[in-house]
Amino acid sequence: MKHPMMTAAIVGTLAWSAAATFPLAAQAPSAESAAPTSPAPGKTPRTADGHPDLSGVWWRGADVGGKGFGGGGGGAQAGGRPAAPPTTFSSLYQPSAQAHAKTLADKDDPTLHCTSTAFGTLNVSLFDVGAVGQIVQTPKFMVLLTETFNGFQIVPFDGRPHRDNVPPSNRGDAVGRWDGDTFVVDKTNFTDTSWISAEGRVSYHSDALHIVERYRRVDANTLEIEATLEDPKVLTGPWVVPKQTLQLAPFDQIMELACSSSDTQSERDAAPPPQKTSGKN
Repeated sequence: MKHPMMTAAIVGTLAWSAAATFPLAAQAPSAESAAPTSPAPGKTPRTADGHPDLSGVWWRGADVGGKGFGGGGGGAQAGGRPAAPPTTFSSLYQPSAQAHAKTLADKDDPTLHCTSTAFGTLNVSLFDVGAVGQIVQTPKFMVLLTETFNGFQIVPFDGRPHRDNVPPSNRGDAVGRWDGDTFVVDKTNFTDTSWISAEGRVSYHSDALHIVERYRRVDANTLEIEATLEDPKVLTGPWVVPKQTLQLAPFDQIMELACSSSDTQSERDAAPPPQKTSGKN
């Protein structure tokens, strides 16, 4: 089954990839509104409080199927031996979770109904099911923006604890702190109705999901992200996500990538028409 959100993500990514060669018309810098001058190569920009500035639009810097998108397939190790398959969230399922996963398929993917993931299809929570995201840093908050579903996450880093008066959510409740030059994000209070990723990759999780991410801006144009996911109700142990390396995009704003679901449209088309009333009491 062809997944509509995969199509949307690819279309959006191709549009952004084209911007690497020539900016989109709406984002092409002009004399009146040019993008800020980038810091000198190799120098990490910093805010007034001395912390690294993570602000910017971040992506993999390549077309779908190119560098960073896993287009090469399995590959092989030295000596011609096949490379071991990467560890995934679902590969760590407990036996009971494996049994439940076998009852699920592409048609059960929550993103078909425009529900965001709990983590991200490309192993980058900033992307959700897309391939580009934006960070806006303020003195108290780190704001993480995704193109898909108009998603966002506000991460306070002024020492406040997790909120205990908000309902569970697809992206969880986040708080942050600085560990030297690394920004650490701790996420809890998830729903159990989203998946870790999308495009039919069965990766359900429980409400015990706990995610810790570490963001480090290596230089002016490079952001490294590490993450560890724990879910004691469904996993045999923590999933340590491979380090992700993102590049600063050649544009300084993301755009809207609206959710379009063929399943959702079919349900809407099949719904009975609203009943007419006379307006009389």
